[in-house]
Amino acid sequence: MITIYHLSSSRSERIVWLMEELGLEYRLELFQREPNGAAPQPMKAIHALGKAPIIRDGDTVLAESGAIVDYIVHRHADGRLAVQPNAPAYGRYIYWLHFAEGSLMSLMLIALVLSRVPEARDSPVRARVLDRMTQMLSFVDSELAGGPYFAGADFTAADIMMTFPFTTMRHFLDYDLGPYTNILAYLESIESRPAYLKAMALAGPKKKNDAA
Repeated sequence: MITIYHLSSSRSERIVWLMEELGLEYRLELFQREPNGAAPQPMKAIHALGKAPIIRDGDTVLAESGAIVDYIVHRHADGRLAVQPNAPAYGRYIYWLHFAEGSLMSLMLIALVLSRVPEARDSPVRARVLDRMTQMLSFVDSELAGGPYFAGADFTAADIMMTFPFTTMRHFLDYDLGPYTNILAYLESIESRPAYLKAMALAGPKKKNDAA
């Protein structure tokens, strides 16, 4: 059975949600953040970087959201919630699966850091980052116009990767989704999924901390 080491208010909520969507059994070990927002030292005894998410599957210890999602989908779910390479939607699926961390979250984390540096408040660098955020959110919104999901007609692991920046991440980085009606409609459908509701009850954010 897979063990999920979940850090409060972190990306590891994705893995709990994935397991609930797949209907797979798992064991959940919860860790609370230190007062400064950091992960607790005992997580480093599991993985050297001590960052969530981390899973243990027998002798395999694996970190990184995207790697874990891909591992579970193919190792334990016979490819359910993935798109096969010969399918027409495969390009969209693999793009959004990696866009979540490779493009969107990396930009959001830069914006988050700059928002906490008083000297950067009026800097041209912050202005460029916020402009880039607007461009990226507009792009995502336009891509969801043909929805209902990121890879097309079917809910996939790409949706599990892409939801976090628009939900839990907003506890840390203040930005307005009001202009992005397709994203808002998408989130409304996601947040009504039984597996998502259960996962958030178990592992969703309870208070403001630093996202991991």
